[in-house]
Amino acid sequence: MGKTSFAALLGTFLHRAGYRVLAVDADPDANLAATLGFPKASDIVPMVEMKELIEERMGTKPGGFGALFKLNPKVDDLPAKYCLEHNGIRLMVMGQIRKGGSGCFCPENAFVRRLLGHLLMEEKDVLIVDMEAGIEHLTRGTSESVDVLIVVVEPGMRSIETAHTVKDLAADLGIKTVLGVANKVRGPQDRAFILEKMQGIRIIGFVPYSEDILMGNMGDRGIDVDRIAAGPVGQEMEAVRGKIEKLGAG
Repeated sequence: MGKTSFAALLGTFLHRAGYRVLAVDADPDANLAATLGFPKASDIVPMVEMKELIEERMGTKPGGFGALFKLNPKVDDLPAKYCLEHNGIRLMVMGQIRKGGSGCFCPENAFVRRLLGHLLMEEKDVLIVDMEAGIEHLTRGTSESVDVLIVVVEPGMRSIETAHTVKDLAADLGIKTVLGVANKVRGPQDRAFILEKMQGIRIIGFVPYSEDILMGNMGDRGIDVDRIAAGPVGQEMEAVRGKIEKLGAG
């Protein structure tokens, strides 16, 4: 299980617990919709590719590097218009910022950041954001609205090092609560390794390796949540959900 599978399962378990969940795919490798089992997930148009909408809201065409554009475009009406829903989970797909030679100061990037910032600061329900392996989408202003940042880590040094880097970046942005969830845990040795190497980050769950999740991610129907919920992964995810709920993340 990777971070996208974790985000999908956490959103599903929170929904089943009675929460109204909005999931946001802010990973360049956008596959949260497929993992959640949204029909025709590959046909979903990411917000960053809605050129006419971006031009309307930003006052310039996408790709206009060096052009003048609005820094605070109107976005408050977009969730109601562009949220998709499946099995009780609402979803918005942000899409990938094509940096190329233009860096990140472009209308598309400013639009996505503004929309994500609006969701973080105004969304009254549970908001789960699946980000790339970092927190580049966040700014000092929007990070203040993050209740909990969860780092999904595997039993390997590269993953551990990334987790500590993310924790340091989060601290720089003022995010107060950074938690860790270990995934693909195969036994006591993996568990002990993660606890030793992740000192300074509270681990709230050890999700076991799952062939069901692997096969689900390889198909086009997403994760079989009912099957997973009945097994060891489901038990651990329910425990993680309970710990997050106690922290007031909902």
